[in-house]
This record gives sequence, C-alpha cells and structure tokens, in this order.
Amino acid sequence: MDLNLHLVRYLVAVVDEGHFGRAAARLYVSAPALSQQVRKLERAVGAELVDRTAHPVRPTEAGARFLAEAREALAAADRVVAAVESYRREVATTLRLGFMTASAGPQVRAMVDELRRGEPDAVVRLVELPWHLQASAVRDGTVDAALVRPPISDRSGLRFDLVRREPRVVALPVTHPLAGRDTVALAELDGEPHVTGDELDPAWVRWWACDPRPSGVPVRYGPSVRTMDELLEVVAAGQAIAITGGFVADSHRHPAVVFVPVADVEPCPVSLCTRAADRSKLVTALRRALRTIRTPDDAPRATSRS
Repeated sequence: MDLNLHLVRYLVAVVDEGHFGRAAARLYVSAPALSQQVRKLERAVGAELVDRTAHPVRPTEAGARFLAEAREALAAADRVVAAVESYRREVATTLRLGFMTASAGPQVRAMVDELRRGEPDAVVRLVELPWHLQASAVRDGTVDAALVRPPISDRSGLRFDLVRREPRVVALPVTHPLAGRDTVALAELDGEPHVTGDELDPAWVRWWACDPRPSGVPVRYGPSVRTMDELLEVVAAGQAIAITGGFVADSHRHPAVVFVPVADVEPCPVSLCTRAADRSKLVTALRRALRTIRTPDDAPRATSRS
C-alpha cells in the first residue's frame, strides 16, 4: 500500500486536537471534508483509527499503533524535504570559483570581496583545477566560474572577461648566465630546452614556450611536469627553463630559481571564464564585481563563443 502522508497529517491533527472541528479549523478545511479524509485513510489501512464516540476524540488501539510509526514517518518526510531545501539554499548562495596554480591574487580577492558586499550571504568556494581542465570544468558545470589563462582551444559556450594582464617571466636556475639580468629578450632563450607536459594540450605547451619563435629557431623541449613544484625542481636542476606568468614569481619561491621578465613577449591575459548563457544571480554578481574592481588599463570588453 502507498501511504498518503497528507491523510496521515489529517489524522494526527484530529488526535492532537481531540476534536474534528478544531482540527478542521487548524487545517483550513471543513469538518465534514476532514472526516471524509480520515475515513479514506482508514479504508486504505483496513482499520478504524479514531474513536468518534469519545470526547475528546482519541485513537483506537489500531490507531495508537499506527500513529506511533506514522509520526516517525512524517518526521522523516519533513527531514527529507528540509534536506532538499537546505541544498537548494546552499546552491543558490554558493559560487564555485575554479583557479589554477598561481591564478589567484590580490585582484581575485578584491573581486570576491566586492561580490560579498553586494551579496553578503554568498559563499565562494575555491576549487583548484588542473591546467588542462581550466575551461572545460566551467563548461561541464564542475565550477560556476574559473580564472583561466590562454590558450583555450575550445571556447564554445564560454564567456571571458579580462581580469588582468600579467607580464611573462622566464624561470631560470640561479647559476644560469642570464639569471642576473633585469630583463631578457626572447631570442636569448633560443636553444634552451623548455619544460613540457604530457597531460597538457600541445597548443598550451607551445603558447607558453613561445613556439614558434620569431627568430625561426626551433624550440627544444625538456622534461614533462605536472605541477608548479615539479616545474621549479626541473628548472632548479638546470634541466630546462620555463616561461610563465609574472604572478608565479610572487606565489612560488625556490632558492635555486630566479624569475627574469621577458621584455619582448606580450603579457598573458588572466580572464574570468563563465558559461556564456549563465544568468544566475551569483555569476551575474561576480561579473559585476569584476567590472567594479578592474583597473583602467584593462580592457572592459568581454568575449564569448557559442
């Protein structure tokens, strides 16, 4: 038998009030309609559940046994509904913001602070993403937004709002002949092996290695790395160099590695990536927060591909 909890609540009200009229008023129904609904429940279970001749109305022996379990069932049903409602509120007030190693910085914190000023109940949950999943995690809904760096091979369905432009630097071992320079030119790095990544999109590896080089000299690749810590260890050991974003120099330190600005390479844009069709409250607020904190040097234009 499928138990109708709505009818069970009617029975509980009648027993708690001890009177059909008072229970009907509490439930905003007529007394005859309430009596019919309790009769319907009794027919469904095959037993009389209340003694209508008693004053106040009280449960029969079958009704007492039924109510002992029925109240538990109602409490469990209420907990189920409350759990879903809690999840719904959590989803409505939680924004999952993805980032790669070294992508977060002062501007990101300022953006989150600005978001919370407008949405004080918002909870921003930071999710670290692998390099190769930075944009796809947004597209598939793993995160609501992410801080991403180029190149993004598949931009379909995504929107990109510029956060900042980051100068590119080269990570060198402290013993390297160029380690003491204020800046280096890209041509001075020709012939140096560059780190690679077996799990990465080849286009990503080439973009960061500035491959092809303006000089026409082929880029040689050294060891494959998966994390920033691995990258620094490879550089420190003199096995390869790595061209990366300037913020890495502030967020990752290694006593045997120095970072030297590359003078003639375009800065790396760091962008806020969201789903182009996403008009949810928190994502909209995050985009608005970014526009508020963005510096005048950053272009206000957003791009998307659908």
